[in-house]
Amino acid sequence: MTGWLDGKRALIVGAGSGIGRAVVDAFRAEGAQVAVLERDPDKCAALRGELPDLPVVAGDATTRDANERAVTATVDAYGGLDTLVSCVGVFDFYRGLTDLDADELPGAFDEMFHTNVLSHLQSVKAALPALQAQDAASIVLTESASSFYPGRGGTLYVASKFAVRGLVATLAHELAPRIRVNGVAPGGTLHTDLRGLRSLGLADTRLDDAPDRAQELAARTPLQVALSGADHAWSYVYFASDRSRGITGDSAHPDGGFGLGAHP
Repeated sequence: MTGWLDGKRALIVGAGSGIGRAVVDAFRAEGAQVAVLERDPDKCAALRGELPDLPVVAGDATTRDANERAVTATVDAYGGLDTLVSCVGVFDFYRGLTDLDADELPGAFDEMFHTNVLSHLQSVKAALPALQAQDAASIVLTESASSFYPGRGGTLYVASKFAVRGLVATLAHELAPRIRVNGVAPGGTLHTDLRGLRSLGLADTRLDDAPDRAQELAARTPLQVALSGADHAWSYVYFASDRSRGITGDSAHPDGGFGLGAHP
């Protein structure tokens, strides 16, 4: 590997599977010292078993307490924090507004925006003192192709991801010049444990369980590729590295060219 993250100390939130797990591996391969925050106890146990030297904090990223404990664990282990990455998310399985009962809407909205937006805010808020203690630091939030284009999620999911894109812009402006803030907007992803809203009875429904998913993902992009978390992880590496020291408020689009339209 290139050592792009040598000397960097990173906290990865939502690191137990999918893109977050791939980011852990890519950051470590590039020389970073990594700690994680993960809600699922089984995923925490798996991380501890596979990577015994990895500080793993169990907790819900939508809460102040879990994020503060994770930041403290990172700083205690490595003496500081240079990069915060958040990969937390939940899906709505393409439910449009007309698909939602009026009684379902408030609970589904609260769960979607708590998970997909508040979690990022809580993580950034908890990490700010440690990040501001550095001469230069970075934050990388997970957007989605749905942060830019409708049709790859339902009404609430797309709205929440546009909100994350707004967070990237406003935090980049607020936290400059010492902290850069960028987003990664992946397209459809293989080998993900992204699940649906509990309030809609979709908590055990996994996006990756859809039949022929690899073929479907490849068919809707000009490059005709079905990307995995490992493919997306290198965009996070770039934004956390000093190679991107002049970039803030921007987004990477590892989506196979999705925004250009399907290949003819």
